[in-house]
Amino acid sequence: MAIRQLSETLINQIAAGEVIERPASAAKELIENALDAGATRIEIATSGGGKALLRVSDNGSGMDAADLELAVRRHCTSKISETLEDIRTLGFRGEALPSIGSVARLSIASRRRDSAGGHEIAVVGGKIAHIRPAAANPGTIVEVRDLFFATPARLKFLKTEKAEAGAITEIVKRMAIAFPAVRFVLSGSDRTTLEFPATGDDHLARMAQVLGKEFRDNAIALDAVREEISLTGFAGVPTFNRGNSAHQYAFVNGRPVQDKLILSAIRGAYAETIPSGRHPVAVLSITLDPALVDVNVHPAKSDVRFRDPGLVRGLIVGAIREALARDGSRAATTGASDMLRSFRPGFQPQAQRPQAPWSAETSPFRPYQPATGLSERPQASFDGLSMPTARAESQFSPQPAAPEATARYPLGAARAQIHANYIVAQTEDGLVIVDQHAAHERLVFEAMRKALHSKRLASQVLLIPEIIDIPEEDCDRLMQHAAELSELGLAIERFGPGAIAVRETPAMLGEVDAHGLIRQLADEIAEWDTASGLSAKLEYVAATMACHGSVRSGRRLRPEEMNALLREMEVTPGSGQCNHGRPTYIELKLSDIERLFGRS
Repeated sequence: MAIRQLSETLINQIAAGEVIERPASAAKELIENALDAGATRIEIATSGGGKALLRVSDNGSGMDAADLELAVRRHCTSKISETLEDIRTLGFRGEALPSIGSVARLSIASRRRDSAGGHEIAVVGGKIAHIRPAAANPGTIVEVRDLFFATPARLKFLKTEKAEAGAITEIVKRMAIAFPAVRFVLSGSDRTTLEFPATGDDHLARMAQVLGKEFRDNAIALDAVREEISLTGFAGVPTFNRGNSAHQYAFVNGRPVQDKLILSAIRGAYAETIPSGRHPVAVLSITLDPALVDVNVHPAKSDVRFRDPGLVRGLIVGAIREALARDGSRAATTGASDMLRSFRPGFQPQAQRPQAPWSAETSPFRPYQPATGLSERPQASFDGLSMPTARAESQFSPQPAAPEATARYPLGAARAQIHANYIVAQTEDGLVIVDQHAAHERLVFEAMRKALHSKRLASQVLLIPEIIDIPEEDCDRLMQHAAELSELGLAIERFGPGAIAVRETPAMLGEVDAHGLIRQLADEIAEWDTASGLSAKLEYVAATMACHGSVRSGRRLRPEEMNALLREMEVTPGSGQCNHGRPTYIELKLSDIERLFGRS
């Protein structure tokens, strides 16, 4: 079969298969063009999930007739010149508009700010119409109708209109977080109007618009620099988590990305602080020299490749862990909100309460009888209790603390223990309820983890070394981390070109599947250039041991022990959640309590 040149329309339709995967892909490309044009107001309208209609209007710099004619042709762009080493715009490939025009009905109306009139161009199924004058405000309006009408097979792979509309909403949210100085409005017949007013330089205010007001109260600021790579943003406290990773946003030089390296680093930074199946909330912005990152990995431009991925991962993990150690021990404010909601359904007005059979004992109109709750017999059980203080003298703290005002302590002074598991403490402006088992479990785990990293772990010598055959390149990678693994109790040696001899394993792990462990470490080093998997296993064992070695539920504590536990929590990083990620305490402000009783 003879080789022949494909038509321009067919070339664009092939490119559209990579660039325009669904209506959300088209929305992303058009919004990026508007932002690159300097727009401060962008309005997006959709219908039929973006399949029937997708309109993006902006007040950017606009285009004249000559620019419009080139804009719909393949590989025509104003954003790069001769090199890909210094890309500072969101778009640069020059493929989006001709790709959309090849599979849909595309029209573009634009007017420059200094022009007296505008122009319009249309592309239908790859066929370009003549440019004609048009009435238009300064800026650009791009309208896409009947997406994929020219390639009907692609329509079969799209999801429901609701799902496609939701995907466009997610794109707008990511763009809104990245550009807080721009006003975004998303509307249409298939949705309720969503508006994000501009917040200027207040990034946290824009994040609160997108992620909810609760994020502002549960976010920790990030600001770290390592070798000319800077990281800013906000990370949620561990107890402020979600059921999926959709609330994790990453930006590289202002570009929204969904990079597996960054997502893996976020997951690693929150290890041992969030329960299985839950995901942290975070917004990360990485800024670096454009020459140190390749954004031309995929036509959709959502993946990036860093020149030094280990450096970027280390920066993210280190910055988040430092922030959590500094300010991540507090409980999420959502705990108090959930508590308030759980209280409210318990109250029912008299008219709505279920009617129980009448009895003389429960009737509100029964004859008066003196209350027995304050008689001598019921009160005798309280004689053995001592009055709680804020002193810290017990097994939890070797240094006794002098009794001072309750307000000095963030977690207050213990006032009671209920159901032999929950400590109620009074603070200056409210009260705190502590799960004594979960709290002490965290304290024990942190002490054990500190011991893990302070000295070489004990190891058990194998009577007969295990020889494990793995590829030679994996052997090379493992031996580069041999010293690090030895500190964790895993002693390995090279045994020929394609084998590793395991001579010692960590005593804490007990009986170990050395073959599985070595292969897992080799795979991890190959992907991330780090051998953190063994450390994670050891920390998991430490967490299990801490769970079994902590104060059990049902144990009654003396007031001194309760206060000592509170004091220890205040100085221990990550004490706001247990090893499984559950909160160790809930704080209820006095204003919340008064609201429950209708006093505010």
